[in-house]
Amino acid sequence: MGITRRQFLGGALAAATRLRPASLRAQRIERAALGFPDPDRQWRGESSVAAALRAPGAGRRLAGPDGPLVPSPVSDRHTAIASLRARFLDLPHHLIFEYYAWYETAPYRHWNESGRQPPLDVASNYMPKLGPYDSQSMAVMEQHARWIAELGIGAIDVSWWGPGSRSDQAVPRLMDVMAAHDIRVTFHLEPYTDDRTGVYVRDILYLLDEYGERRGWDAFLLLEHADGTLGPALKSFRTILPPQVVDCHGSVHQVADYTADADWRRETDRVRTILQSDFSRVLLLADSLDMGRTRASGFDGVAVFDNFVPPGSWAGHAAAARAHGLLHSFNINPGYDGIVLRDVPPGSCYRPPRFEPAGPAVRWSDVTAREEAMRRSMARIDESLDTTLHLQAAPASTNAQAGVFVVYLNSFNEWHEGHQFEPMKDASDLTASERRFGYHNPRQGDVRFRHLQQQLAPLVGRPSPVASATAEAGP
Repeated sequence: MGITRRQFLGGALAAATRLRPASLRAQRIERAALGFPDPDRQWRGESSVAAALRAPGAGRRLAGPDGPLVPSPVSDRHTAIASLRARFLDLPHHLIFEYYAWYETAPYRHWNESGRQPPLDVASNYMPKLGPYDSQSMAVMEQHARWIAELGIGAIDVSWWGPGSRSDQAVPRLMDVMAAHDIRVTFHLEPYTDDRTGVYVRDILYLLDEYGERRGWDAFLLLEHADGTLGPALKSFRTILPPQVVDCHGSVHQVADYTADADWRRETDRVRTILQSDFSRVLLLADSLDMGRTRASGFDGVAVFDNFVPPGSWAGHAAAARAHGLLHSFNINPGYDGIVLRDVPPGSCYRPPRFEPAGPAVRWSDVTAREEAMRRSMARIDESLDTTLHLQAAPASTNAQAGVFVVYLNSFNEWHEGHQFEPMKDASDLTASERRFGYHNPRQGDVRFRHLQQQLAPLVGRPSPVASATAEAGP
């Protein structure tokens, strides 16, 4: 194309992002009900997978094409870990926490979603150990970095809402803090404009230039592949969308941020052309299970965000990815426990989210039921870890053949959806004023964190925390 990255970036940044309609307030209710994003609130809407299930004629089936996988929890994990440790020297940097820098306290933002009134009433089913915090607080960033390092995880994937956004403003300080703990930073490009392909190349070049090249690559995640090559790995959300969705009344609606596959392909090709002299490999990942469209759009693979896609279906999806020559990354997760909207108007298509992993309804006011729900969450962590390691390490997998290993953990601190590993308050530490909001905090608020730490220890080359505690206790 005869254009350097810096030349392209200089011209692209001069162009203003396309303006959204002035009647945003009038459109907000409809967009939310249909799962559409609301960038003014940094509210991402539904993923590509969820949107596909709303498309005209779509079924609700999430099982993989080749049926379920039931791996041996012990032998498969041990075999997979041995294989991965032999091929990759820096496994902690291949484990990437989904990370959110969108919380504010003056005034409150995100903590006040869905009719909540912080600081006692926050937009989560769980009260954080730190309480409702400001993501730009240095003390908060330092604590987060210490916790992530304690787990042995070496990277975070920042939810990013465009140049100049609050999430963008947080990045320089966040990278400084994370770099001090040997934690690398990459990005999850969010749907902050309906015209995704109009800014996609510009955004990637901005991130690489501003937070990679200008900083001497001190904290930007460059994955080292099995052949020793290095390159960035960038995800995008709401990428492979249907042109239309159907609501519960049967009405068909146009998807404003739909992008045709050919348009995506033009932009992903441009990224690679511009960066070919800088990196031998650039991983561009989409949140989709439509392997044909993902391939046609020019993405290297899929990185599924949704915790409602069960691990038992991942083998089939991995086989479909392999058939299309795509990489796959399925996330380690504790399930899903999203907040319920308040004051839903009559006739709305809104349905409260269900608790994942699926099972009997949870009576959250009952202590025993809450602990049983947390045990289901622990089981999901184990199942998702075993399954994703097995699938990526399998010699016939696309990932193993390409020498790629990358696992996202969903999430460090997405409190709205209830799948955070960041420590919560112990149930006994909730104040009387907090208890009246019915938080789901378990007896031990860091139970997910500690369980994950124990399960990851062999992969990241650390002694088991339980074994260490026993050794310290002595005979």
